[in-house]
Amino acid sequence: MSKGTIVITGASAGLGAEMARQFAALGYDLGLCARREEKLEALREEITAAHPERRVELRSLDVTDHETVHTVIHDLAGAFGTLDRIVVNAGLGKGAALGKGRPDANRQTAMTNFVGALSQAEAALEVFRAQEHGHLVMVSSMSALRGMRKAMTVYAATKAGVASLAEGLRSERVPGLDVSVVYPGYIRSEMNEHVAQNTPFMVDTETGTRAMVRAIEKRKAKAYVPAWPWVPIGFLLKRVPLSVVRRMT
Repeated sequence: MSKGTIVITGASAGLGAEMARQFAALGYDLGLCARREEKLEALREEITAAHPERRVELRSLDVTDHETVHTVIHDLAGAFGTLDRIVVNAGLGKGAALGKGRPDANRQTAMTNFVGALSQAEAALEVFRAQEHGHLVMVSSMSALRGMRKAMTVYAATKAGVASLAEGLRSERVPGLDVSVVYPGYIRSEMNEHVAQNTPFMVDTETGTRAMVRAIEKRKAKAYVPAWPWVPIGFLLKRVPLSVVRRMT
């Protein structure tokens, strides 16, 4: 028997793929979305081999294509009959210091991380309002708590925008809707595989994702994950002068 249905975007690798594995193990049926269909197929084979009772639907999705986002979310709602949770996870880690000749990378990051998240939230709320229930999960970042410098400037701004969207929806108090924002710290993933292996506080994908899944299952409004050391770091980041933030990042 299924515990419910979860849609995860950006599910072909990294945190999205690991969330799919862990939610399947908890008993959820899954709608997995990403651009790389062959990776999705491999992930479905892995999950159904480990959990034959699980239903895994796949959809090709580029979250910057608004019309396709709408179509895919509604198609999955029709396929499953109901969607209990949608995890807005798809994102890019590209970026460059503004004025350094890479506006293309910064625009692509903004379109994927913020405009894409907006499209996903829009489609999700159409489904959830019609159902009169649902759990929207927005994956932000610890970098969203303050303005970041150089290559992180646009990425951090987009993730702050994602968190603000979620807070606005919570403030609206849509009947039957729960909204969670997850702020991952340093969790090893495909996005940051170029980062040095000895980066302080970096945890492996499985460990970091487990903390994310626990927070999502509790339907927390806001969660810094893993809690240690990111809860105290988050407390400090929001209060120290920008000159201190500059030295921390």
